[in-house]
Amino acid sequence: MNVMRRLKSIASGRTSISSDPGGDSGIKRAKVDKELEVNGEANLVERSASSLEQHMASTSLEPVASTSEAATVARTERSGFDQLPKEMNEMRIRDEKNVNHDDKDLEPSIVNGNGTEAGQVIATTVGGRNGQPKQTISYMAERVVGTGSFGVVFQAKCLETGDSVAIKKVLQDKRYKNRELQIMRLLNHPNVVSLKHCFFSTTEKDELYLNLVLEYISETVYRVSKHYTRMNQHVPILYVQLYTYQICRALNYLHHVVGVCHRDIKPQNLLVNPHTHQLKICDFGSAKMLVPGEPNISYICSRYYRAPELIFGATEYTTAIDMWSIGCVLAELLLGQVGVCFLFSSESV
Repeated sequence: MNVMRRLKSIASGRTSISSDPGGDSGIKRAKVDKELEVNGEANLVERSASSLEQHMASTSLEPVASTSEAATVARTERSGFDQLPKEMNEMRIRDEKNVNHDDKDLEPSIVNGNGTEAGQVIATTVGGRNGQPKQTISYMAERVVGTGSFGVVFQAKCLETGDSVAIKKVLQDKRYKNRELQIMRLLNHPNVVSLKHCFFSTTEKDELYLNLVLEYISETVYRVSKHYTRMNQHVPILYVQLYTYQICRALNYLHHVVGVCHRDIKPQNLLVNPHTHQLKICDFGSAKMLVPGEPNISYICSRYYRAPELIFGATEYTTAIDMWSIGCVLAELLLGQVGVCFLFSSESV
């Protein structure tokens, strides 16, 4: 009960976050008028930043050039920035205004080679559609930043522009339906990771891989939370407010505008720009457009963030499972404890 009261106080009090992603009139207006949405976020950030400044000393920082969306969140840099790990302060994130959302409509090309070893260069061709000229883009693999059953994610540098990108390499297995590319081509939101373009690659074993070229963001909510846990501290309440608001904002867009259920919300899939604290949801490998009356797999979503209906094997669930996951993430940030919402022990699942 104490956990639920703390969640409600964050969700409905000072943060202006609605517990119902579709029921708040402000959120509905945001879907129709993006201008109002931007202004709403700016007001929230300004209120939160001024609140924190009354309790913490200001830190002078250089301004970050970005779009209006990132700039509103960037105002929080003046407060509490020095609480972030040193390695986060030193990172340099690519300017948002360089993202070209038109690239994701391009037809993917096929290149040879795996391309995950450090120093290996991958060259692919983009363009040639809707009157756009074809051009060759080369990426140099730098390091692996994530692995899983899906494949691997590695950081790479575009040799033509010098930009850092994240390339997610996914094995195309005919036994499993991959909806990630189809869904990511539909997405365009400041709190959802951007798809720059994509291409296919083959290996010596004739294995086919889909390569999603994404914007690179160095940190995650998971790493931020771990940093404060190691110092025996809680994540600053301002950060909790900002992160929760942006997660809800992104899911409102996914659920009610695009019609997609993410199905794997967890701190590791919430990217955070260490300079502006702008949050973006990533990893749409489990995402799906849910159809009423159509059964879905119940063994989905990471264990600590899995909704009760999934644990009980329900196959006709709704986007509410993402909202349960948000509550678990929020409780984890507030209490500094993993799995606080997990209902059953591993033996009973």
